[in-house]
Amino acid sequence: MQIGPMQIGVFAKTFPGDVPRAVFTACRDAGFHTVQYNMACSGLGSLPPEIPAETARQVGSAAAETGMHVAAISATYNMIDPDLDQRAAGRRAFAMIAERAADMGADMLTVCSGSMDPHDKWRRHPANDEAQSWTEMCREFEIICDLAEQHDILIGVEPEPANIVSSAAKAAQLLQEFSGSRLRIIFDAANILENVAPEHHRRTIDRALTLLGPAIALAHAKDRHKDGAVAPAGSGIIDWHHVLGGLSGIGFTGPLIAHGMSADEAPGVASFLTDQMARL
Repeated sequence: MQIGPMQIGVFAKTFPGDVPRAVFTACRDAGFHTVQYNMACSGLGSLPPEIPAETARQVGSAAAETGMHVAAISATYNMIDPDLDQRAAGRRAFAMIAERAADMGADMLTVCSGSMDPHDKWRRHPANDEAQSWTEMCREFEIICDLAEQHDILIGVEPEPANIVSSAAKAAQLLQEFSGSRLRIIFDAANILENVAPEHHRRTIDRALTLLGPAIALAHAKDRHKDGAVAPAGSGIIDWHHVLGGLSGIGFTGPLIAHGMSADEAPGVASFLTDQMARL
């Protein structure tokens, strides 16, 4: 049973399989109510060049049949990839997923701002901080914002320490430059708190929520161990009562999507987050 206004969900690809109904059933049975979908769960890979219409409709039907909700679909590519062919391929996949999103029951695609690292979009590169990199990234956002308008969807951007939009402040700058657009923010406390001393955690979360509050459309729930390694929510150093209380305090009522865990760990995470919501 859902407790509180936030919808407790999960990365669908936490669970193995490429049959949407089976994946949704596993998510539901683990205690979740909504998902961030990944096209790999339909056997196509995360960034497919083509999505048959029937494949998209199967996702929407499977969600309805299992009582699940598709909060968003991953369309994450390296938006600043130095390999222009790779960047273009990612953009085409974004466009394909955007075209099929309505059939899958989703109104948001998730992206990251990317990194200048030529091999890994999750690895920091010194050129990420250059003005030219920001300008190129914004050109890419202009393109996908036009696609979002065309297909009536939102774009969820997640601040990632290794990416160009590396912090809450950079995310606020992006929102200002794209005021009135379909860009929204994915709030991930573990990202916001990366490399932040524990005594500054609460203040850092509060500042981020103040900067980004109205634009937050989806939240992620993963944790971190003391050494910085990703951990399942509830097993690390994050003060979830403070984070969830802060989200609730700004009026956030959207999906809270768990990840950073195995399928075996997922039911425990769902139970933990449900309990935390009840404590609010």
